[in-house]
Amino acid sequence: MELVKNVVCPFCGTLCDDIICKVEDNEIVGTKNACRIGHSKFVHAEGAERYRKPLMRKSGELVEVSMDEAIDKAATILAESKRPLMYGWSCTECDAQAVGVELAEEARAVIDNTASVCHGPSVLALQDVGYPICTFGEVKNRADVVVYWGCNPMHAHPRHLSRNVFGRGFFRDRGRPDRTLIVVDPRKSDSSKLADIHLQLDFNKDYELLDAMRAVLLGHEILYDEVAGIPREKIYEVVDALKNAQFGILFFGMGITHSRGKHRNIDTAIMLVEDLNDSAKFTLIPMRGHYNVTGFNQVCTWESGYPYCVDFSTGTPRYNPGETGSNDLLQNKETDGMMVIASDPGAHFPQKALERMAEIPVIAIEPHRTPTTEMADVVIPPAIVGMETDGTAYRMEGVPIRMRKVVDSGLLPDREILKRILKKVKEIKAASK
Repeated sequence: MELVKNVVCPFCGTLCDDIICKVEDNEIVGTKNACRIGHSKFVHAEGAERYRKPLMRKSGELVEVSMDEAIDKAATILAESKRPLMYGWSCTECDAQAVGVELAEEARAVIDNTASVCHGPSVLALQDVGYPICTFGEVKNRADVVVYWGCNPMHAHPRHLSRNVFGRGFFRDRGRPDRTLIVVDPRKSDSSKLADIHLQLDFNKDYELLDAMRAVLLGHEILYDEVAGIPREKIYEVVDALKNAQFGILFFGMGITHSRGKHRNIDTAIMLVEDLNDSAKFTLIPMRGHYNVTGFNQVCTWESGYPYCVDFSTGTPRYNPGETGSNDLLQNKETDGMMVIASDPGAHFPQKALERMAEIPVIAIEPHRTPTTEMADVVIPPAIVGMETDGTAYRMEGVPIRMRKVVDSGLLPDREILKRILKKVKEIKAASK
């Protein structure tokens, strides 16, 4: 048995980089340091649901075909569609994403990632009012006040607490006893059980509570007995803890991006952090889900000027979330062909969007059987990044980390598949002129 050290986990935005993989006969059979979800991804990558050869739908059934035939069909769908949609990208590496943006421009497609249904409001907010962010290293070494708002890291990011709250840092050498943990969540959760203070606010009242906290911080009095279900005295107590922090951090999740107010909630949270910096050192980090959802927003911005929902249909990039988002295009029947890579909209999109997906040709670049591949006309299985191929991913706070190849699958990585599709699309476009 071989032990491969310093492996980066390709599951969530925490991107734990201290995983040890146990490899036997070119197969990962065990791990050390990984959480249960990360361990499961490593050791259960192989199985009955894993695709090994490309598939194409013929006479209503998916049948095995050659890679060249699958590439040709995928390129034909993209080249012949009037307004193709290319969605996903959050579970692949940055080089593949860069090729994807080039492919979208060539095919006059709309390119979008999973941020449009998760942290899209966070992206809109940071464009409005800025982004007072820091790194995990600063949190571990310096933070004495940690706030989790609208998220449950114990379940969604299982090692996040151990690496950022319980971990011993340079200035917090006792770990958890050196920190005040505040959880803001309308529900009692496994994360809130660990908190020193749990603000159990009313549903859809995040904006009201944030605004009240800003008002107190700026020297105003609260005129009501409670705001958002939180007693006035408790708000004063929490604001006092925040402004007396030596180094504070606000982690916020989809509970705040998807409650009433959307990106305005994040606007106000960012302004709260900026106000806190008049009396303390305070920063914030969004709790991004997929391991490289942040990476796509970075890459897409470099290449097009915009982070997601980018429309190349006119030949130049156009950005209008709410119009150029994946669900908007599908539900309004404004796309006539779709490529899905590194995501599973078939399991998560609303019914009306899925009905449109069933009507149009769909390409799925996906290693495993999913609800999306069941709807697809072409399925191309890639090597899994961080296990079967290398690549770069961005941790949730924007730090790039190089991911290792641990075993060999014999499959092409996403970037090579996309390069072949891009080459074929260019040939088809050139032939049609």
